[in-house]
Amino acid sequence: MKTLKFTKMHGLGNDFMVVNAIEQDFDPLAAPLAQWADRYRGVGFDQFLVVEKPSSDAVDFRYRIFNADGREVEQCGNGARCFARFVADKGLTDKKEILVETAKGIIVPKLLDNGLVTVNMGKPRFMPSEIPFVPAHGETEDALTHIVLVGLESVPVSCVNMGNPHAVILVDDVEAAPVEHWGSAIESHEQFPERVNVGFMQIEDELSVRLRVFERGVGETQACGTGACAAVVAGVRNGLLKAGAPVRVTLPGGELFISWEEGGDVQMTGPAETVFEGELQYS
Repeated sequence: MKTLKFTKMHGLGNDFMVVNAIEQDFDPLAAPLAQWADRYRGVGFDQFLVVEKPSSDAVDFRYRIFNADGREVEQCGNGARCFARFVADKGLTDKKEILVETAKGIIVPKLLDNGLVTVNMGKPRFMPSEIPFVPAHGETEDALTHIVLVGLESVPVSCVNMGNPHAVILVDDVEAAPVEHWGSAIESHEQFPERVNVGFMQIEDELSVRLRVFERGVGETQACGTGACAAVVAGVRNGLLKAGAPVRVTLPGGELFISWEEGGDVQMTGPAETVFEGELQYS
C-alpha cells in the first residue's frame, strides 16, 4: 500500500484536493482520482491539483490539474490561487509573486497582504481553432458570438480560451437559466471537439455581473475562476462591461474581481482557503 499526504482547499467553494509531488513520490496518472473525487466514498473535490518541480529554471513550479472524472485539463483559476497559497503555507517558496508552469503556458499568482491572491491569467484567445470550436456553416471566424443548436433552440455563445475552453451565454436571470440542460448539452456538443466549460452570465451594470458555470467533467460548481475571466472578457468585447476596471463577478460561492482590456492580460483576484490536512492509503 502507498501512503499519500494531501490538503483539502477551496476558492469560493470550488474545492480541491492538493498534493505535494515534490516532497513525496506520486504519479497522478496511476492514482484512482475519480474514486477520491466521490463525495460519499472518497475525499470529494471538483479538481485535483498537483504541485511538481518545474521543467526549467525559468519558472518556480509546475501546476497540473485533473477534473473529478480523472481527466487532466489545462487550467483552473480558483485552483491557481489555492496553488499559490499552498506552496507559501508549506514553505516551498518565500516569494510573493510566483512563476507557475501550466499545460497552456505560464501564469503569475501574487500573494497580497490582505490574504487574497491575484493571478495574471495571461491573454485570452478567441479564434475558433484556439478554443477549439467548429463554427456553423457561414459564420465568420472572428464573430463576437456564435450559434450552437441545443435541440431546436439556437443559443448564442461567446467563445473564449483562458487556457481552457469556455462558452459564455448572456441571460436575463441567472437563477432561472437552464444551467443543467444547456450546460450538459453544450459541454459535449460536437462543435466543441475537446468539450467546453459553459458560463451563464447576467449583467447587473458595467462593473458587476452574476455568473453560474457548468464545468466540463464536473457539472455546475460553486465557482470557476477561468469561467469568471472568460465571462468578463466576453462582456468587455461585446461592449457590456467596462474595459480595464475591476468587475465584480458574483458566483454561488462568493465574489471574484476580474479586469481586462483589449490586448492585455486578464487579472483575477480572490480568496484561497485551507479546509483540512489528510492522509490516505491506496494500492
